[in-house]
Amino acid sequence: MNILDTTGNILTLYESGHFNTEKWKAYMDTFIPGAKELCLADMQDCLRAGFTWEKDYLPVLNAVIKSEDKLEMAISSFYEVTSHLEDNIITRFGKSVEADIYLYLGLCNGAGWVTTIGGKTTVLLGIEKILELNWCGVDDMNGLIIHELGHVYHSQYGNGTKKAEILPDRFLWQLFREGVAMVFEQEVLGDPEYFHQDKNGWKKWCDSHIDLIKESFSGDLKTMTHENQRYFGDWVNFEGHIDTGYYLGTEFVRFLLKSDSFENIIMYDIDKVKSCIGAFR
Repeated sequence: MNILDTTGNILTLYESGHFNTEKWKAYMDTFIPGAKELCLADMQDCLRAGFTWEKDYLPVLNAVIKSEDKLEMAISSFYEVTSHLEDNIITRFGKSVEADIYLYLGLCNGAGWVTTIGGKTTVLLGIEKILELNWCGVDDMNGLIIHELGHVYHSQYGNGTKKAEILPDRFLWQLFREGVAMVFEQEVLGDPEYFHQDKNGWKKWCDSHIDLIKESFSGDLKTMTHENQRYFGDWVNFEGHIDTGYYLGTEFVRFLLKSDSFENIIMYDIDKVKSCIGAFR
């Protein structure tokens, strides 16, 4: 695992307080060869979908140099989360995750992105989006880094790259995959009760409403679509609470751990998950 902070000189990518695209291209070529093309292609996809450079990208990038306190906090959290991270993973799981992790100034489409660059699994963390979303603290950084490494671990050592073919199964598979990543995160941190989403009584509410979440997810599953699902993401909510699917997925994987090992569980396919979900309900 390689961990790289490329933000040391990002303020030089600005001229008179404004982001300079050409300087950014040179910066990307220097620190993350191959990522520039991915970021630009991703941006072009969003522009074709109706976003604009002037309204949706440039203000987010220009805000970085106006948020020095938040910038310092985010960088500090990055170092706190990644300090001894590989050792902690090896201590808990007996092997590491093969990935490069970059904290960088990107092009705004997300705070975290797991992709492949130069044949290597790469986690890109866009500092400008982290600041915009105010995900500068340690809990949010855990979610961005360790949670995503949980998905990488699932893919490298299990069946995490597999996909469910029919729509209802896709959301059950998503529940399982997010549960695997959440349990990985908890195990690395040494706290089975940890959730990076736990703000304003989130976990306490989920704990006291787990039966409701189970029943509702099960009831919604046959008609669930990307447009109407209310369990995954901070832009949707279930009974006024975000990310309840992450909570439910974690509880499901913890249930599976009562009778099987984590290394076996990550080898489950969708048919195995479907055969186990009934007992959990």
